[in-house]
Amino acid sequence: MHFINEPQTDLTYSDVFLIPSASEVTSRLDVSIASDDGTGTTIPLVAANMTAVTGRRMVETMARRGGLAILPQDVPLEVIEQVTEWVKARHPLLDTPVRLHPDNTVVDAMHLIDKRSHNAVVVVNKDNIPQGIITREDLEGVDRFTSLDAIMRKDFDTIAETDVDSDNQEQLFDAATRAGGFLPVVADTGALAGVLTPKGVMRSSIYQPAEDASGKLKVGAAVGINGDVKAKAEALLSFGVDTLVVDTAHGHQGKMFDALRAVSSLKPSVPIVAGNVVSAAGVRDLVEAGANIIKVGVGPGAMCTTRMMTAVGRPQFSAVRETAQAARQLGASVWADGGVRYPRDVALALAAGASQVMIGSWFAGTYESPGDLKFDGDGRAYKESFGMASARAVQGRTKTESAFAKARKALFEEGISSSNMYLDPARPSVEDLLDMITTGVRSSMSYAGAKNLAEFREKAIVGIQSAAGYEEGRPLSQSW
Repeated sequence: MHFINEPQTDLTYSDVFLIPSASEVTSRLDVSIASDDGTGTTIPLVAANMTAVTGRRMVETMARRGGLAILPQDVPLEVIEQVTEWVKARHPLLDTPVRLHPDNTVVDAMHLIDKRSHNAVVVVNKDNIPQGIITREDLEGVDRFTSLDAIMRKDFDTIAETDVDSDNQEQLFDAATRAGGFLPVVADTGALAGVLTPKGVMRSSIYQPAEDASGKLKVGAAVGINGDVKAKAEALLSFGVDTLVVDTAHGHQGKMFDALRAVSSLKPSVPIVAGNVVSAAGVRDLVEAGANIIKVGVGPGAMCTTRMMTAVGRPQFSAVRETAQAARQLGASVWADGGVRYPRDVALALAAGASQVMIGSWFAGTYESPGDLKFDGDGRAYKESFGMASARAVQGRTKTESAFAKARKALFEEGISSSNMYLDPARPSVEDLLDMITTGVRSSMSYAGAKNLAEFREKAIVGIQSAAGYEEGRPLSQSW
């Protein structure tokens, strides 16, 4: 990318805009948004390693749509092993349904139905054979302790797993539509193998899953810089984790270099990501210590108070631009971590040189994030989010330490401990957000005349705008 006028100060995403160029791109679907950093993702989006963002449902869904999600460093190793095994057993095309048994009750279904965006539950017997379907409408006006057997719809369509093929997506779309938007898929034994929805089938024609060499969905996981980093990284690799993230708030420090050397000594066949930094010097030192990808961003995240507490950080667009240039010279890549609030911001991060963009709080307010769905006094659905340097996160990370040690560390809080992330009624699923973001990025690339991310980084023309210029580009919800 290049500026029409070289900036005299560091810039945020809101400070800049893209200028359209002559383009030979005839269709936005002809644009490839696959990353080129060795992770094997087919969309340039990563769900952040935040406890309120990434769990097994987020990992599975992101990978099925071509992205990556990073399990946080605070998750116990045995849980990461279970999650990795579970995700890699998921079907790359079929959605995973919510399952309950006939003797479960309405209240059980009410607690679980919002774990997925399907708005339905499949009732199965002990052999996992579908017996009925429960939709959200079926739960309304019914006693909470009524058994599902009494209200489930027993007359429903299914489709054989052998009939599900990427070559007959239009027929599958029609079949799922005729079934009312929710079509269970059964194996040759009659057991439930997954579910098809019209949106899911449509998405499978656009997205390509992020799969390992065995055709299984990809999983990422983080380690910190304290404790036996090498042993933990070795365990993660043995579980089949596909990307390792060595993570700390201040990545340009001696303990990070030691941790990176320990991890790289294992000679893993998967990418090593390290961060966070905001300077070219930070990139060079982390690459020298063994990192393949550098995570960039200090302070731009919605849950982060680092800049207000310490004055440390840097406007994210400029940080990404400088670090990406340094990384390319060393054969490395950068992830832009934090500060994106609109699809335009993702496009700008990629134009500035990032191979992928990491998203946290934006994804926290979705069905797939780990938190329980709650409702405020107006009936609006939300999930709680919190920063990974907040007192809440630090408390969980130091649970084995003495009360005195925990009290000392609590003084150094640099994140919000609780914030309500409201689900967008029009886009309550992370897949809905992926649709919005990737279509925006594809359009940005077509305006720049770029067919892939490498061309986008080369061809993007960037201008600097005033606050009024940014405001001019915002849509109006009402006439003036």
